[in-house]
Amino acid sequence: MIDNIKIVDAKILSDNWYVLKKITYEYTKKDGTKVTQSREAYDRGNGATILLYSRNQKTVILTRQFRLPTFVNGNESGMLIESCAGLLDKDNAEDCIRRETEEETGYRVTDVRKIFEAYMSPGSVTEILYFFVAEYSKEMKITEGGGVEQEEENIEVLELKIDEAMKMIESGEIKDGKTIMLLQYIKLNNIL
Repeated sequence: MIDNIKIVDAKILSDNWYVLKKITYEYTKKDGTKVTQSREAYDRGNGATILLYSRNQKTVILTRQFRLPTFVNGNESGMLIESCAGLLDKDNAEDCIRRETEEETGYRVTDVRKIFEAYMSPGSVTEILYFFVAEYSKEMKITEGGGVEQEEENIEVLELKIDEAMKMIESGEIKDGKTIMLLQYIKLNNIL
């Protein structure tokens, strides 16, 4: 265990897209020894994600888009299948995910349910992600989706059978952590 954590210094290394800081901190170890360490932390804000599901059709709505970090790290096409997600602006997580759902998938959902929250990469990123699920129907589809053009989003909307989506985890076609967590939640809780 550690105790008496104190931030000694924080320097901004980059403030280009989001904020990267080098933070120096000290703490006291269990044996009373004081330790000083420096780490980098990337602050991109907090986010929300949602899995839309249809009980009648036994389907889920996912998205596919280019993700540069995956391309740089061996994903040959850079394309990633994921649950709808977005960063919180000045709104709360529920309002954010309703807006993002409409922008990315074209569905206007009415009843969203928060299921949990999680730090996705706590060793280097400050973001906490709020997880939601919502049932959808064809009547809720109000646009084609695909994202916001001025944000340079180019998102493909996918409707998949839940069993197909689960097989895509096994085959490696779905590698996104938040999406895997949401799909497993749906299966573990017998929602579909």
